[in-house]
Order: sequence, then C-alpha cells, then structure tokens
Amino acid sequence: MARQTPVSRRERPAKPALTRDGIVDVAMAILVAEGAQALTMRRIAAELDTGPASLYVYVRNATELSSLLIDRLIASLDLSWDGAEPWRDRLHRLLADYSAMLAAHPGIARSALFVWPDGPHYLDLIELLMRLLTTAGVRPEPAGRATDLLLQHATAAVAEWDGRRDRGEQDLGDLVATLGAADPERHPTLHALGPALFVGGSHEERGAWIIDVILDGVLARS
Repeated sequence: MARQTPVSRRERPAKPALTRDGIVDVAMAILVAEGAQALTMRRIAAELDTGPASLYVYVRNATELSSLLIDRLIASLDLSWDGAEPWRDRLHRLLADYSAMLAAHPGIARSALFVWPDGPHYLDLIELLMRLLTTAGVRPEPAGRATDLLLQHATAAVAEWDGRRDRGEQDLGDLVATLGAADPERHPTLHALGPALFVGGSHEERGAWIIDVILDGVLARS
C-alpha cells in the first residue's frame, strides 16, 4: 500500500488578515445582495472563513457594526454645498437623498432609529446640516436640536414604511376605510372632512411639508 505523502499546512493560501474595514466590506456586500435580515455576525464570519468570536476583536457587537454600516451608506450621499443653492432647497434635497438611501436598504432605517452612526461620513452629514441651519440664521444650540429632529423624522418615516411593507397585513385602503367609517354623530368633524384629507398627496409631498413646518418653527423660535 502506497504511503500517502503529507501536505504541509504552510502550502495552503493564507487567509487575508481581518480588519474592521474588511468586516464592514463583507457586511455591506451581504446587505446589498440579501438585505438586512441576512446580516448576522455568524454569516459575516463564515464569509471571512473565521469564527464569530474573531470579529469581536474589531467590532464590539452588532450595534457597532450597524453604526459603521450606516456611516458607509452615508458616504454615497452628496454632502457638498457651495452656497449657490438656497439653503432651504439644499436641506430638502439632502434629506430626500438621505431618506432614499435608507429606503434602498430595508431594515437599515429601523437600525438607524436606535443606533448613532460612527464615522467621518456621519460627521460630514451633521456638518452640512449645521452649516445650512446657521446660514439661515439659526443659533448653534437650536440648530443642533433641529439637526437631531430632522434626521429623526426622516429616519422614522422610512422605518415606518419599511415596517408596514414587511408585515404586509395592511395597506392604505384599510386606513381609508377606517376614516370613512367615522360616525357622523360621534365624529362629526371627521365625517364632514372625509378620508382624503389624511391620505392625500404623495409620501414625498407630505414629508417635504413636515420638514418645512419644522424649519419654520425653528426659525421662529431662533
């Protein structure tokens, strides 16, 4: 019987060294290909041919990974402003782009509700919002609070629509039916106005209106 020739483990290709950026790269690839529901530390570790415990040397937990992923997504946004575009128009465009970015990756918006992004691109986003608001004459303290409120609204709006889409148990027709069933004696105002008042207009139009209301309030108080 022929003796089997031993093979040295040194001849096998060396695995790439783990890095934080490399982990985020793999997580981003999974996010784009399969969605946020596939993002687990175990799955990322398998793609990197290592164990989940090895990842925690570079990323503390799933929350930190989410914060790094959101920062990576923010990098895709145009965060420049030369002052030529009116500040309010630029702010509307920025928040519309931010919302579209989150909507393109279902599940991430819900993470963003509870996670502060971590990285330079998040700081670029905050920097631009603060520049726009202070250019409009808003004092620094209310500008900081307004920045938080505007991002919170944009994130929550996308997360709400994502949640409804995933559950698939209700649609806008259900809300129209509920409002249309208002009793004329118990709910005379609702009955007289009708459902269209509450569901009319596109999602984008309603979102822009809310942003203007926030901005007008901030400017009035500032």
